[in-house]
Amino acid sequence: MSELTYTKNGDYQIPDLSLTEQPQMPLSKYGRMRKNYLKEQRPVLWNRMLLSETLYPHLREIDETANRRLEQLMPELMKQNGVTEELKASDPMKWTGLMNNLKAQAEETILTELVFS
Repeated sequence: MSELTYTKNGDYQIPDLSLTEQPQMPLSKYGRMRKNYLKEQRPVLWNRMLLSETLYPHLREIDETANRRLEQLMPELMKQNGVTEELKASDPMKWTGLMNNLKAQAEETILTELVFS
């Protein structure tokens, strides 16, 4: 463990604190939503994770898990609701509407389970 150093600022000794460099791969939609949720709704947890350098790995994990969950849910929902390639060929507008509804349903589940919890 390294020695903690201080800088004098007026009558106060301020510790010289710095965070290590974190890899900055861009976050997709769910990681950014989790980040905003923590920052706005759970500021104590946000600060604790930021200072312990666990925030970015947490956001990456939520992001990857949410995307995997969406990839799992969509085929299941499509099968349950009879959304097929034949429907896509015969009635593309109906297929598009159903797909949008199913994606919204899957995203609502993901947001409830992962992002806003």
